[in-house]
Amino acid sequence: MDLFDMAQEKNLKSLAPLADRIRPKTLDEVVGQDHLLKPGKFIYRCIAAKRIPSMIFYGPSGTGKTTLAKVIANEVEMNFYQLNAVTSGVKDIREVVEVAKKAMTYENKPNLLFIDEIHRFSKNQQDALLPYVEEGVLTLIGATTENPYFEVNKALLSRSSVLKLESLTPEDIKLLLERTLKDKTDGLGRYHVKLSKEAMDHLITSSMGDGRRALNALEIAVLSTKPDSEGIVEMTLSIVEESTQQNVIQYDKGGDQHYDVISAFIKSIRGSDADAALHYLAKMLTAGEAIEFIGRRLIILASEDIGNADPGALTMAVNTYKGITITGMPEAKLILAQCVTYLATAPKSNASYTAINQAFEDIKTIHTEVPKHLRDSHYESASSLGHGIEYKYPHNYENNYVAQNYLPDNLRNKTYYHPTENGYEARIRANLSNIHKKDSTEEN
Repeated sequence: MDLFDMAQEKNLKSLAPLADRIRPKTLDEVVGQDHLLKPGKFIYRCIAAKRIPSMIFYGPSGTGKTTLAKVIANEVEMNFYQLNAVTSGVKDIREVVEVAKKAMTYENKPNLLFIDEIHRFSKNQQDALLPYVEEGVLTLIGATTENPYFEVNKALLSRSSVLKLESLTPEDIKLLLERTLKDKTDGLGRYHVKLSKEAMDHLITSSMGDGRRALNALEIAVLSTKPDSEGIVEMTLSIVEESTQQNVIQYDKGGDQHYDVISAFIKSIRGSDADAALHYLAKMLTAGEAIEFIGRRLIILASEDIGNADPGALTMAVNTYKGITITGMPEAKLILAQCVTYLATAPKSNASYTAINQAFEDIKTIHTEVPKHLRDSHYESASSLGHGIEYKYPHNYENNYVAQNYLPDNLRNKTYYHPTENGYEARIRANLSNIHKKDSTEEN
């Protein structure tokens, strides 16, 4: 490379976005993904052994998929090639293969092909990669924000390790921003930025785990703000808000706002106000609330406030929790919104919730014993104790029902469960009414 090429490369780098300029080059510089990169973890072991298998990186935007692929290639001295599935096709793959084969012959170096948005490749395009991956001409790292088990060919998946990259934690984002503000070569260190705590917190929150988003917002804020008389660039909350085009959300995940908003959210669903519930859901998600926390609360609400008025509500809530843990944000907001609107508009009943609480109260204050006819009679000499002798097997009677006492004798007429007239519970109420009529008829 001559002086002209070096100067040109330097100019191009200076024009590149901040997130690209400060991209880590070694494993130690990578922020986040500790479950894959820390000593003893999968990628760390692969690099240590200098044996890189084909992999599919699956995770949200801004989690470092491209960065990690480049770092791996750099750490084990592999030739690095990059394609984007949106703009590339089979012809581009074959061109990379030809270059890679020559590199193997003349340089004796392995080749790593990184394909961004690999889920956008058609089946034929994905199939075109298979022989070169199998032959060892290319080690493939594909990146996708979509679930690869739905979007990537099974044949390609069987030859790859699927690794889930997680959204960056608030601590990760903070570390990334702090490093950038200190880096005088490729970062923003030469601007002498003074970032207030409120501004830092807002950058972290508004990024929603996306490192690129946080860096882009910081760069815009710094470059658009004039330094003061002492050459200091003051970064206030209002400046950062303008640069992110997102007002600060008054929401402290560890404080009052956390409890107040979730309280309003649950009460809105209980009160059958889907619009209010969606508002608080959006507020929590925008503030970076853990989706698993929201999912757990919806499961509890489905049983506590809807119960048997719509037995499908609990199924919906449990499936929602499974769905959001599979997809993660931002797609999880769609699954949560569907569940919230279903639960908010479902018929309501807290009859089972009230019933179990009353039963607990009696257990605490009243001594009871199991009636003899209900006790276990499957052991020798049980009959001599009178256990199970007068028990009536319901399936031997008409409609699989026969009147008999199941409660302890001192709670004989106790009723815990009072089904409402709402939804499916109205059918339960009618069925119980018929049973009680039969009981009265048999007693008379």
